[in-house]
Amino acid sequence: MTENAIDDAPDPREGMGLFERYLSVWVALAIVAGVALGQFAPVVPDTLSEFEYAQVSIPVAVLIWAMIFPMMVQIDFGAVAGVRREPRGLVVTTTVNWLIKPFTMFAIAWFFLMVVFAPLIEESLAREYLAGAILLGAAPCTAMVFVWSYLSRGDAPYTLVQVAVNDLIMLFAFAPIVVLLLGISDITVPWDTVALSVLLYIVIPLVAGYATRRWVIRNRGIDHFDNVFMKRLAPVTPAGLILTLVLLFAFQGEVILNNPLHIALIAVPLIIQTFLIFFIAYAWMRAWKVRHQVAAPGAMIGASNFFELAVAAAIALFGLQSGAALATVVGVLVEVPLMLALVRIANRTRRHFPDHAAPAQAGG
Repeated sequence: MTENAIDDAPDPREGMGLFERYLSVWVALAIVAGVALGQFAPVVPDTLSEFEYAQVSIPVAVLIWAMIFPMMVQIDFGAVAGVRREPRGLVVTTTVNWLIKPFTMFAIAWFFLMVVFAPLIEESLAREYLAGAILLGAAPCTAMVFVWSYLSRGDAPYTLVQVAVNDLIMLFAFAPIVVLLLGISDITVPWDTVALSVLLYIVIPLVAGYATRRWVIRNRGIDHFDNVFMKRLAPVTPAGLILTLVLLFAFQGEVILNNPLHIALIAVPLIIQTFLIFFIAYAWMRAWKVRHQVAAPGAMIGASNFFELAVAAAIALFGLQSGAALATVVGVLVEVPLMLALVRIANRTRRHFPDHAAPAQAGG
């Protein structure tokens, strides 16, 4: 691979829409708008907080479904069968995402939030931040990874397979991992509360997305689905995310105004975790001679997070005003700059990977 070939890779912002390109900016503006709303018009969040059922905020639930549903519609579970041609990439991705990532996130976040930053953060609040980090670590990326795959010239069908398999695993693994790590952190969360979150924010959107995808393709065709339906649906996720963040920060205003340093402190373990997981998966794939078109997006699935689910679970488990919810939003704030840096690293190291699929072999 020549230097010119490396330079021919897509610019790390070229394939991103206005929302994705400036996601950190929109999140920052949502923080400002939310804090201002909570301080100058507190009647708005106070009124919305009255609409609850079984401790679930109905307005927030609707906004979160708006965030997650368009992502679930994109998942083609029929593509999972295609993994047989290159099983190694999927083995690395799933192993890193479910047997390594949640536990390194817990260890890194616990070390910084409970030990290093102990003089700066009250212990009870630090445990809430730790809970938010755990929720991020237990939810691998499902949507933005398609952008990262494009920018690193990844194999789009294989990326779809990796995402679909991770979504299926998430149905069964998210709740047990979250309960286990929260328990180790001395944070008690009832199983039924976690199960309700999984039902509301994974199962229902996943089933609804699958049914909608099948119906549209069967009645209108795949071209209509890709070029008309998905384009009309595209603005729903950013609108839902921004409105959710505005409402979240309307409740979080006092915490932020009283502890602005906490946002930077929360970001430290999240940044370290992002780079660590990427390089574990990336180096493993290189050692196994997985082609770059599979290795780059596969490593980025674990490095980035399904932050929409993490935000939803934090709100459902701990409330809009919790430190856990704030920590998950910090994850949103730092993700795009970090992932763009990883895209650049992946593109500049492409020559160290094979360009074509290695034949599948039994064993390691």
